[in-house]
Amino acid sequence: MNSSNMERFATRTGVILVVSGSAVGLGNFLRFPGLAAKYGGGLFMIPYFISMLLIGITVCWCEWTLGRYGGERGYNSSPGIFRAVSGRRGGQYFGIVALLIPIIIYMYYVYIESWCLGYAWYYLCGVFNSGPFATGEAVDYKNFFANHVGMGENGSVLADGLNATVVCLLIAFAINFYLIYRGLSKGIETFCKIAMPALIFAAILVLIRVLTLGTPNPELPEQNVSNGLGFMWNLKLPEGVTFWSWDNPLTDPEMWLEAAGQVFFSLSVGFGIVLTYSSYLRRKDDVVLSGLSASSTNVFCEVCLGGLITVPAAFIFLGPERVTEVAGSSIGLGFFTLPDVFERMQFGPLVGFVWFFLLFLAAVTSSISMLQPAIAFLEEGFNLGRRASVSILGLITVFGAFLVVYFSKDLIALDTMDFWVGTFLIFILGLIMVILFGWVIGIEKGMNEAHRGAHLRIPKVFNVIIKYVCPLYLVVIFILFIWKKIYVGYAEEGSYVYNLLNHPDVHITVGFVAILAVFLGLMIYLAGKRWDQLRPIKEGEEI
Repeated sequence: MNSSNMERFATRTGVILVVSGSAVGLGNFLRFPGLAAKYGGGLFMIPYFISMLLIGITVCWCEWTLGRYGGERGYNSSPGIFRAVSGRRGGQYFGIVALLIPIIIYMYYVYIESWCLGYAWYYLCGVFNSGPFATGEAVDYKNFFANHVGMGENGSVLADGLNATVVCLLIAFAINFYLIYRGLSKGIETFCKIAMPALIFAAILVLIRVLTLGTPNPELPEQNVSNGLGFMWNLKLPEGVTFWSWDNPLTDPEMWLEAAGQVFFSLSVGFGIVLTYSSYLRRKDDVVLSGLSASSTNVFCEVCLGGLITVPAAFIFLGPERVTEVAGSSIGLGFFTLPDVFERMQFGPLVGFVWFFLLFLAAVTSSISMLQPAIAFLEEGFNLGRRASVSILGLITVFGAFLVVYFSKDLIALDTMDFWVGTFLIFILGLIMVILFGWVIGIEKGMNEAHRGAHLRIPKVFNVIIKYVCPLYLVVIFILFIWKKIYVGYAEEGSYVYNLLNHPDVHITVGFVAILAVFLGLMIYLAGKRWDQLRPIKEGEEI
């Protein structure tokens, strides 16, 4: 259809590393350990692995298969793929959600990414009480972070012109758009082939340092490596509560909701990213083993690296009470607590630099993937060149990121986008893809499609899981989400619904998201007109 259809991954390893890179990010090294600590370590792993099996790997296989299915029919963008899969023109409008999610997430994710780059620079320059330019003065990391991101007042980050925060954000933007401009193979794949092994190597270095800490403070012998790992992974029930008790923490619907959300976010399923990447595969390229390999790489980074580094290190130096205070908060754990830990650690400045540079690499591998779905749509829907597509997307995302940076008081714009788009819509898109695979294509035809060229067969039990269990599980989780996060306490000041109804900054943020959604709908309509001329379809018939 256009030049974008000629793009292909250079190697199968490149495919796995690119998709793994889109999944491995800040959620693996910050969000997951925080949630695990918040919900009792080993207890959290039960809903986590159940969600990974029932929706994580399942939606992943569906998304890989649907993407390749659409790619064979000449489409690399989510609107085109949904049009091909559904056999109806109206199916292309599901692409609004699949385009909106990665674009909006990118707008705030790149800002968080720039924080990691900034902190790596601060460690390198000795700003954090160490290094050749150290002042010797203690750092209040919470206040330092608040000043760095402008949490005290809207627009405070931009008031000083080219400060460190703005410079780091510009560098992050430049790196992302340079790589996306280079294209799929020369840009994204080449970078991920280097960055993924590098970040795993860096994570292993930090892990070795954590696991060799022993008992740093002899006066607190209980704060050692063994107990730190136990705090993270042991099944811990409240005193007097048994596994079969009604008041078992496993009956808490919020824990199941957070586990499912973590699986979605960490695997990047339901983002529309894998949908686009898999459309560049050839007809007989494997999707089953490749999808499982990408998911396994992500779980390894999340469970075996992130889980073994972050919380145990905090436990050893700060104790269980302090860890519990920040548990569940990626920002608190990552930017308040860990710098405090590194300050108390031998070779802490070096470990801090490696850690935050690791986070930056992980974030870049994810953020560049968020740009590709929109690039593919602009190229495919309007026959635009790479330069024009990157320029248009650059203008949109720069404006959106400006809103996030400007409305920085209490990070209100970031939090709003993350909740309504980065959580709410992801569940919806995941459900759409499972229904398309299991009910529109049909489970038998879908499995045959998935197994074409596969080096591994999906167990037959997944026929039932994909068609019935996974949609039901998603619906139940989504209902719990509505009940816990939206209905309960909706009128309380500070709740998401209250802010949506009463907070001017939230009005502007949500209004921007709504305008962008309408704009994408109009763009999809115009692209559909062009597709009708190039390859007309009859309603209800497969392309």
